[in-house]
Amino acid sequence: MSSSAQAIATPEEIGKYEPVIGLEVHVQLNTRTKIFCGCPNGFGAPPNTNVCPVCLGLPGALPVLNRRAVEMAIQAALATHCRVNAFSRFARKNYFYPDLPKGYQISQYDQPLAEHGWLEALVDGMKKRIGITRIHLEDDAGKSIHDGFKDSDRYTYVDLNRSGTPLIEIVSEPDIRSSDEAHEYLTELKQIMQYVGVSGCDMEKGQLRCDANVSVRLKGAEKFGTKAEVKNLNSFRFAKMALDYEIARQVAVIESGGRVEQETRLYNVATGETVGMRSKEHAHDYRYFPEPDLVPLRVSEAWLEEIESSMPKLPSEKREEFLRKGLSDYQVQVVTASRRWSEHYEQAAAISGDFIGTANFVTSELMGMPDALDRITPQGTGTLVRKIKEGEISGKMAKHILEKMYETGESPDKIIDREGLRQISDTGALEKIVDEVIAASPKQVEQYKAGKTGVIGYLVGQVMKLSKGQANPAAVNELLKTKLQ
Repeated sequence: MSSSAQAIATPEEIGKYEPVIGLEVHVQLNTRTKIFCGCPNGFGAPPNTNVCPVCLGLPGALPVLNRRAVEMAIQAALATHCRVNAFSRFARKNYFYPDLPKGYQISQYDQPLAEHGWLEALVDGMKKRIGITRIHLEDDAGKSIHDGFKDSDRYTYVDLNRSGTPLIEIVSEPDIRSSDEAHEYLTELKQIMQYVGVSGCDMEKGQLRCDANVSVRLKGAEKFGTKAEVKNLNSFRFAKMALDYEIARQVAVIESGGRVEQETRLYNVATGETVGMRSKEHAHDYRYFPEPDLVPLRVSEAWLEEIESSMPKLPSEKREEFLRKGLSDYQVQVVTASRRWSEHYEQAAAISGDFIGTANFVTSELMGMPDALDRITPQGTGTLVRKIKEGEISGKMAKHILEKMYETGESPDKIIDREGLRQISDTGALEKIVDEVIAASPKQVEQYKAGKTGVIGYLVGQVMKLSKGQANPAAVNELLKTKLQ
């Protein structure tokens, strides 16, 4: 049976084998301009407008390396514990494609920027270290847009705005043993890149793309099987589905007496299958040779130390720090979901002086609001939590104030002063309201004195109603108990 057959193995057959997976992740760097020219590096411009002779590959146009792209690549390398090489070299990777105007890609081959790194992914509640072989810099190709069919003709358009966009390729070791592990690796890698600030990693905009090398071997075997590469996986969910299908396909080929062929395959989202694209290229197919228009890249110790000193904390470091402060696993996952959320939480907690209370407020109230980080400041969140803690406002008031903050952008103090929302904790002021409620509720007072103490909730509610929600519930409760006894 050839590798193009679409037979799928049974769960029992799959259970006899161990998948071996390595991932190649392309991350678009968040620079202002492209990697070898001054064209804007952005998304959404009209087709073929962010272009120049360099990224169009016109004769005589020479590349100039973007220093900021190198710095971001070094940041990504440091964040994944890679060794940054003092000397690296660019190379030409030659192949033809309609959206590759030069006829080659400027990449790095045998002398990459960084090597021998790792990251830890959480797999079944346990941390697993997955090795990173290398990180290298390269420029992106343009984009082919297929229009479908019209009058029996298919139209393909080429947009070269993306041509020359700075990329890093992060190549993992073949340490991944399941589609779930691959999903966790990609999730952690994406979060790291976002925290460090090298990329937005928006997959819909092509800022993160993944290719997977997949093979299977009998459990206990040491030798790897023949791998197939599944290209252009543009979502983590599709990556998991593609890996599951490809693993089952390869097992079926072997179980039927066939041989897995080394090839490049694509994942068809509509059918849920991988399909053969071409026989797998080897490095010599690309005819790599040193890029003659760029000098070797040298990273000095001083430059490396300067970049390293500016690095933010990684998400794994934040998670450990927040766990030590007493947050639950769930709260930690929520407030470290992005760098912006973790910074909002930290700044708010510093103002409130209450790490747990702030985490509760952020996870229960703030996370449900669309664009909350664009509308509510850490100062506003911290101030609200502090006022709850000090008894100046109730939790119910805080929700109302938060909604007003979201709508208007005003500070908590401004809203409180304008709407007269300060909580009443003064015993003298509360006593008058409590006396009025007791006088108006003889039936409930008799029930309480007869042993039905749960009725006190009704009396507290009446006090809150008369005070327009401004009475301190804890103080009201104590005052009622004292008077009723």
